[in-house]
Amino acid sequence: MMMSNRLSCLLAQQQPPMAPDQTGATIKFIGTMAIFMVVMWFLLIAPQRKKTKELEATVKSLKAGDRIITASGIVGVVLSVKEKTMSIRSADTKLEILKTAVAEVTDRGGEAGESKS
Repeated sequence: MMMSNRLSCLLAQQQPPMAPDQTGATIKFIGTMAIFMVVMWFLLIAPQRKKTKELEATVKSLKAGDRIITASGIVGVVLSVKEKTMSIRSADTKLEILKTAVAEVTDRGGEAGESKS
């Protein structure tokens, strides 16, 4: 009996459990989200921006005779380059396209490439 009396006395003296610390949980959540955003930046956004800058530099340096592929899949040879557009020859067709439609430069032919075909 004495033992149960002591036990009930000890249990009565215990303080009620404290509520979880909401500030700590919020800080932990914000920290986790910040780390997630940094990882996403390095895995997705940074490589895409680098690729875009390389393509822009390549498009700026295009000249007659270069072989290109457009975003829609047209393969052609550059005939002339203007400020925002360029003329290309694809098979027996001459097309005028926007510079932004260029997806890839497959061959840097220059003027010599035009005389070969």
